[in-house]
Amino acid sequence: MRANQFSRGREFIFAIDHGEDFFTSLEKLCVEHEIRAGYIPTFIGGFSSAKLVGTCGPLERPEAPLWDHVEVKTLEVLGGGTLAWDTDRDCLAPHIHVSAGLKADSADGRTSHLLAAQVQFIAELVIVEITDPPLTRPRQPNLFDVPLLTFGVLRS
Repeated sequence: MRANQFSRGREFIFAIDHGEDFFTSLEKLCVEHEIRAGYIPTFIGGFSSAKLVGTCGPLERPEAPLWDHVEVKTLEVLGGGTLAWDTDRDCLAPHIHVSAGLKADSADGRTSHLLAAQVQFIAELVIVEITDPPLTRPRQPNLFDVPLLTFGVLRS
């Protein structure tokens, strides 16, 4: 277990409009406002399509991360996540999870890591900036190359 006290910075209410790409819009907001770390306590909205980590088949290695994804259409979502800096790629590294109800399947649900999404109607987010410590997401070669959240000194 790891823990660290943090300092809050600015807070934003953010709406992503119909037809916009979720991650492109999130990255644009963070670039425009120079947000390098933070969290999204919650967001709600609709997606016309999304890619979620998952598979329809058996897991070959249940102890390893799953890199496959499923594509789903027309869903209502509730989500949250963290924003950290990828020091290797020098860019924002969001980690977003959603619970989604598939409208066409009697709101049958999916819960997973969000990889991509197109907004349908609107997505409404609250973003809280973290000013200290720096949050980074370096890949861990000894743990399947998973990018894990770290806090402290930024690596160059």
